[in-house]
Amino acid sequence: MTTQDDPDYTDVSTGNMPSRGSERVKILTFAILAIAVAVTGYLFRNSLSLESLAQQETVLRNWRETNPVLVFALAILLYVAVAGLAIPGAAALSLVYGWYFGFWPALIVVSFSSTIGATISFLVSRFLLRDSIQSRFGQRLQAFNENLEKEGLFYLFTLRLIPAFPFFMINLVMGLTPIKTWTFWWVSQIGMLPGTAVFVWAGSAVPSLQVLAEQGVSGILNWKIIVAFALLGVFPLVVKKLMAWTRSSDANANTKEAT
Repeated sequence: MTTQDDPDYTDVSTGNMPSRGSERVKILTFAILAIAVAVTGYLFRNSLSLESLAQQETVLRNWRETNPVLVFALAILLYVAVAGLAIPGAAALSLVYGWYFGFWPALIVVSFSSTIGATISFLVSRFLLRDSIQSRFGQRLQAFNENLEKEGLFYLFTLRLIPAFPFFMINLVMGLTPIKTWTFWWVSQIGMLPGTAVFVWAGSAVPSLQVLAEQGVSGILNWKIIVAFALLGVFPLVVKKLMAWTRSSDANANTKEAT
């Protein structure tokens, strides 16, 4: 754990309630963003439909082939924004990237983009929204600090593998703990990788958008999709059992050493 001399240390023992002015600014900002998103969605509702995208599928793939750097840069920026701002749709975006880029390129893009987004949320929490988050998640923050003290980095790794809380909440609350930014980064990168791989793999098995538009959900039910989502459901249970077994083994070993 870090100390007060550590430049990455954040003292979370105190916290002031956010002022009404700052709360109004936040509400106004979110209202403007919501209106902008709603207007954009209304204006481009036809262009963003599955049928419309299916008609442009060849164009989209050709654009990826002729402008690979631009396409990957835009894809990374979009995913970082979704993950960093806690915008719903990250899982769906992982599936789309798997379909569009293929498994390995999409896995790299999604894995690093999701970690960058999570770290941005972590840093925003630590340096900009500390008082607001402290007042909202104070009790949970105490529990996070206690578990970090007991289990160390293994606790964050467990949360990433088997999220007991939404990922955005983990990012925000972890920003108020003494954990270092680099440590948060690499533990999150490794912990989120298995789930990311399953979603991207499922997306890479999706057929053409034309088939999906014509056949609906039945058009994507192949063995790879079924296996991928079965793994998604089973994986957390297996990890939880392994972790429980590891802790039990450690406890028995410590008991034997004590006797």
